[in-house]
Amino acid sequence: MRFLPVRRKHLTRVAGTAVLLCLALLGSFFLHVPSVGAMRQAPQNHQQTTVYTSASKGIIAPFGVTDPHNPPPASLPVPVATTRHSVKDAHDDADGADVLQASSANAPTYAPGPGTQTGHFLQNFNGVSSLDSEDTNFGAEFEPPDQGLCEGNGFIVEPVNSAFTIYRTNGQVVLGPLNINVLFDEGLTQFTSDPRCYFDKPTHTWIATILFIGTDASGNFTSESRTDIAVNHSGDPTTPWTVYHLEASDDGTGGMPNHAGCPCLGDQPLIGVDQQNFYISTNEFSILGPAFNGAQIYALSKSQLFGLAHQVHFVHFDNLTIGGDDATSVQPATASSQADAGFFLNALDPDGTGDTRIGVWALTNGQQVSEGGLPTLSSAILTSEAYSIPPAAVQKGDADTLDSGDDRMQQVQFINGELWGALGTAIMLPHESTQHAGIAWFQVTPRLSHGVISGPDIKQQGYVASQGNDVIYPAIQAGPDQTAALVFTLTGPTHFPSPAYAIMGKGDYSFGPINIVANGAGPYVDGTRWGDYSYAVLDPDQNRFWLATEYVPPVSSQTTDGEVNWGTRVFSVDSRS
Repeated sequence: MRFLPVRRKHLTRVAGTAVLLCLALLGSFFLHVPSVGAMRQAPQNHQQTTVYTSASKGIIAPFGVTDPHNPPPASLPVPVATTRHSVKDAHDDADGADVLQASSANAPTYAPGPGTQTGHFLQNFNGVSSLDSEDTNFGAEFEPPDQGLCEGNGFIVEPVNSAFTIYRTNGQVVLGPLNINVLFDEGLTQFTSDPRCYFDKPTHTWIATILFIGTDASGNFTSESRTDIAVNHSGDPTTPWTVYHLEASDDGTGGMPNHAGCPCLGDQPLIGVDQQNFYISTNEFSILGPAFNGAQIYALSKSQLFGLAHQVHFVHFDNLTIGGDDATSVQPATASSQADAGFFLNALDPDGTGDTRIGVWALTNGQQVSEGGLPTLSSAILTSEAYSIPPAAVQKGDADTLDSGDDRMQQVQFINGELWGALGTAIMLPHESTQHAGIAWFQVTPRLSHGVISGPDIKQQGYVASQGNDVIYPAIQAGPDQTAALVFTLTGPTHFPSPAYAIMGKGDYSFGPINIVANGAGPYVDGTRWGDYSYAVLDPDQNRFWLATEYVPPVSSQTTDGEVNWGTRVFSVDSRS
């Protein structure tokens, strides 16, 4: 589900009360597409560090245990309607406009970079599809998939809206597809959205999160909202998971803060982790009203949560601002190496007109969370390359365009002392008169002084785009050998929506050619929703990247009526040419 304070758009909801998607994919295909990308070093205009003091402490306890091998019955006593519905979001702008596009004056222009790396292709298989979601949700159809992915210990777990499957790394299905709510011990028709997951190699722990909103017998939202957290520390994701509930209503009950306009929901939970804590960040919206309370950051004790403790301490930071506006979509970093703090990145662009700033955040004294104390959260602002909300994406064979999303920061990783992040942007390509959807990426060196973020620098940054095409919903990941990978959907006048990636080699400062790994089977024919995010993970045992994104799969993986015909592709590459 995707809300935004300036571009507030809800997902399409289909027959039933859950909000999830799934994915499907295509046969092996490998194509190089000319790309555009170059590093542009920004002036390092550091603003004064901000330290945040509005925080509350709490404890969560196990709620239940769920066994994927023994899910609830796959049928309902009362039939559920299978008609697909569009639901008008209560947070839409008053004029009904769903798309806010930056002017061409704010779209960056740049020339091709010299990157040449293409990577070495390893695995490539269909993931969870819209048909899987339909089959596990009593005929209901959902969009978009909201792509999750985690890999380790010989397994891959892929949760999407509204199903999940567990694979071996060769694509062999171990378990599933199953209704996504099975993983979180929820009723199979309860409203959930935005799944994500992570595998922690040091502790052999799997963890997954999802947004939950309560509904009544008529399918209307109630005042109950939370982030469900499922944890499995056996190393085998097919064994039982322990479920925790992190309340998000923030209406003053049950020890929660009392925020304006609540009861509220914590939209699109973002996740990250370091040695001390597991991090969740949400955007808080009133469930039924217009209130928006900005980003909420939660730090949960990693040792207690991953150890399935009966008391897991957490700290909740609220009233977060940056650059004079509410902070939004503060993306926690996944630490792939030793980190001195929990780090975060976010884009600013408060008015949706484009920006040249990004926020860098640090949570220090993280051990305080496990001890029931308060850590320190701080932020600073860097001047960056320009970015703005991307235009709608064109697709072959259909006049309908795809929603390219917005310019919020996507996945963030910390590795070898650097933060890596990427976002969607409008971009003006050489020799073209119209904007395209492209990708802006950032490599940031965070620094600490006296326990707060101080003097961070942008080490490298740049763009990825394709002449005449659109690239949307990026996810980035870097390796220990100083290479990096980007995954995204490529679409255009001569391309059906297809999964693609690009590699940046060691010593390079731009990404190489775009590689299409499976040709989309046709246009997306019903609706325009796409995304809301792709996923990239670093294999914990090898220097390879596991990547997943949305595309249009073969007809055999599409819904039975052909109306919601999205799918996902899962593949792996390393940095060798």
